[in-house]
Amino acid sequence: MSKRAGSALLDNYWGFCMSEVVNAHGMALVPSIQEVEMAPSSSARTIRATVVQASTIFYDTPATLDKAERLVEEATALGSQLVVFPEAFVGGYPRGASFGVIIGNRSMKGREDFRKYYSSAIDVPGPEVERLAGIAGRYKVHLVIGVVERAGYTLFCSVLFFDAQGQYLGKHRKLMPTALERVIWGFGDGSTLPVFDTQVGRLGALICWENRMPLLRTAMYGKGIEIYCAPTADSRDTWQASICHIALEGGCFVLSANQFCRRSDYPPPPEYVFGGSEEDPSPGTIVCSGGSTIVSPSGTILAGPNHEGEALISADLDFGEIIKAKFDFDVVGHYARPDVLGLMVKEIPYTPVTYVPDSAPSSKKEDWMNK
Repeated sequence: MSKRAGSALLDNYWGFCMSEVVNAHGMALVPSIQEVEMAPSSSARTIRATVVQASTIFYDTPATLDKAERLVEEATALGSQLVVFPEAFVGGYPRGASFGVIIGNRSMKGREDFRKYYSSAIDVPGPEVERLAGIAGRYKVHLVIGVVERAGYTLFCSVLFFDAQGQYLGKHRKLMPTALERVIWGFGDGSTLPVFDTQVGRLGALICWENRMPLLRTAMYGKGIEIYCAPTADSRDTWQASICHIALEGGCFVLSANQFCRRSDYPPPPEYVFGGSEEDPSPGTIVCSGGSTIVSPSGTILAGPNHEGEALISADLDFGEIIKAKFDFDVVGHYARPDVLGLMVKEIPYTPVTYVPDSAPSSKKEDWMNK
């Protein structure tokens, strides 16, 4: 979509208050729900945010990055200053795959499946990170995107952050992969739990079911998070309940982005086989229905959930709503009881091998040994 076309689309949005438009790729562009009226606040700014609901081009990372750039361009044509992509958008969420794993055994095909999946992952830093930074800078947008990160021979489910100047800010590694995800993804540690103070607000992210970990959420609240990104692979109604609760609990905006995928978005069998059923799904079968949503600090749904197809889902975030929500309930402020309850967060990185040089001062050696 050209910038001129995007501008015209934005004019139509304001002029006619339409509930949905469709871009040249057949993707629905969903503005904020018109029934929701947020009172303007003279003490806070307003930004426009978009969550992307779209599928990875599986096993083709360059094509996936091309798709990401097209979607960022379309989101910024709608006036978005922040764009959030789903979990594992770059590298792919391997839904339905078993990697040939049963207790006590791994198959040769499963090892080959992992080799191909590993080849689709990206190094951080690396050329793909530079490409994503260039996209953020080119379109002057803050970018939050789920990736499969390659670190040596271990993979991590990560989220990368970029500012509108095209600077890579940092990453969050999924602290606790869920179920069979633990076979293919490593575990993050406390050194990648950032909340970044950006031009669009205090920005952070947790991934999928780690959002159900109360102490991990509290760590984010303690850092003053305002825009809580929740890229996910969960399209169920229970996920909607979780993100609405998080918005209320944290007094923050929650932006949840999920992929919308059909069986045809994955390689065909026998190259890629969906487990869990006697027959592989037909090409048109929906294997993940999205449900991407934006929620206000009062728990009001501003946009979504969308279960119809690939979409850009946008809403205006009035930061005055954070202040109003905190008046009622500030979970790490006036509603906290530090005399009774407390949380310690260990933010140091954990490495399996530490080399202490002989030339290091004895005090420094003691510090290393006590980590």
